[in-house]
Amino acid sequence: MKIKIIVEKTKTGFSAYAEKQNIFSVGGSIQELKYNMLEAVNLFYSEDGKEAGEKDLYFELDLPQFFEFYKVLNAKAISERIGMHQSLLAQYISGIKKPSSSQLSRIQNGIREIGQELVNVSLLMK
Repeated sequence: MKIKIIVEKTKTGFSAYAEKQNIFSVGGSIQELKYNMLEAVNLFYSEDGKEAGEKDLYFELDLPQFFEFYKVLNAKAISERIGMHQSLLAQYISGIKKPSSSQLSRIQNGIREIGQELVNVSLLMK
């Protein structure tokens, strides 16, 4: 089961809805929202005997929300890696400018490449 969840920033935190189902939830943080949304999805499907896990939910965030949640990611390093001027990426992240679909794809592909590399890393104990 794959459920697409659209996340939106609100004045008090975040709200989300399942794109194809009539499922909504809110949270003060993205982490809280993920938990609440999973609970709402499972309540929605409880009569069918289905149960969703975290991996069944696919969350869509805009760039500012993404970088707010994943503060561990350095926008400067990402911009260098994907060959984008740091100030341009900063403008996208702050919402001053809106990236084109090709620029957004470029950023997303760079982030996914980093994620895939991290998945394949093993640390040694010396």
